[in-house]
Amino acid sequence: MEELFNLVGNLGFPIAVTLYLLVRIEGKLELLTQSINQLSQTLTDGKAL
Repeated sequence: MEELFNLVGNLGFPIAVTLYLLVRIEGKLELLTQSINQLSQTLTDGKAL
């Protein structure tokens, strides 16, 4: 039982940091996807400089 607590204690922090970073990067990836789609549409429409 003590080994289980030790394992959770050692792995809990890295898992929490990983989940936090994944949630933060998800929003940035969504914005990047929208920007790429908008650029693609602009290039397709022939409105690019």
